[in-house]
Amino acid sequence: MKPHIDELFQKLAELQEEIEEEYRLKREDIARKRAALAGEFLAQQRRYKIGMFRFLLRSRFLVALTAPIIYSGWIAFILMDLFVTVYQAICFPIYRIPKVKRSDYVVFDREDLPYLNAIEKFNCFYCSYGNGVTAYTREVAARTEQYWCPIKHARRIRGAHDRYQNFFEHGDAEAFRQGLNRLRRQYGDDAPR
Repeated sequence: MKPHIDELFQKLAELQEEIEEEYRLKREDIARKRAALAGEFLAQQRRYKIGMFRFLLRSRFLVALTAPIIYSGWIAFILMDLFVTVYQAICFPIYRIPKVKRSDYVVFDREDLPYLNAIEKFNCFYCSYGNGVTAYTREVAARTEQYWCPIKHARRIRGAHDRYQNFFEHGDAEAFRQGLNRLRRQYGDDAPR
């Protein structure tokens, strides 16, 4: 069964690469169109903008009322970001684990969208930061797990990180002992991202 699962993971990796290539081509196409029709594109985008006053009037009361609860997440995200950055700066060199590039995960590129008002831009900024820090944290945790405990769980888990597929089967002591040092060195291009 293991070879079949490995084949499926290989196909999944190939499909992921194909998807990334399609996204890259789509971004290039949009960039070309944007350059060719810059003025027209900008005017068209601005037509979809909803002013802040109208935006607030259209918002449901309970949505506005819960905004402070949502935005209090800033505290958790900032603390997590700070902790994970310091953690990997101190620990990863000791374990010889390549550091995770934060800028690959925490991306802010929606602020120049002309169809968003200031509140929507702030919301996009918040979501970009929160999801970026979460993805950054997950990759740091995945690399840590790969170093310390690269063993699959006995039960199937939902949403396993990309490195998990290369971990040792639950209960396979021989593979774990024989392959741990090898797996601890597979963080680069030869390992899943």
